[in-house]
Amino acid sequence: MIEVSCAIIIKDSKILAVQRGPKSSHPWKWEFPGGKIHPGETAAQCVIREIEEELRLRIEVLAQLESIEFDYGIKQIRLIPFICKIASGELILTEHVAKCWFDLSEWQTIDWSSADRELILKNQESIRTGIKI
Repeated sequence: MIEVSCAIIIKDSKILAVQRGPKSSHPWKWEFPGGKIHPGETAAQCVIREIEEELRLRIEVLAQLESIEFDYGIKQIRLIPFICKIASGELILTEHVAKCWFDLSEWQTIDWSSADRELILKNQESIRTGIKI
């Protein structure tokens, strides 16, 4: 089981999604940014590090939501989500090919990776609450 943390970054009541590139394990799919937890690292430390690496942003973690476990067949992941806000920095994509800010009501119009779709389904009400933090 691969442990992965991700950031549900909220700004002006919108949520950030990023798109994977053509050579990634999930080509062209959208996801919440984040990555694998390193040994000795907490899930919260991981998401802060990953967002700085992938988006050049410093974030503040506001809340942890319910994690999900997802089986892609070739790998199983535990996706640990955090509601976050931008503390500083200008968003620069270093690993993804596109970004979008969306209203939660629009989430079904996005071609999500399977694990991220399940994450939203499980945490939709908590994400809605997190937008108001």
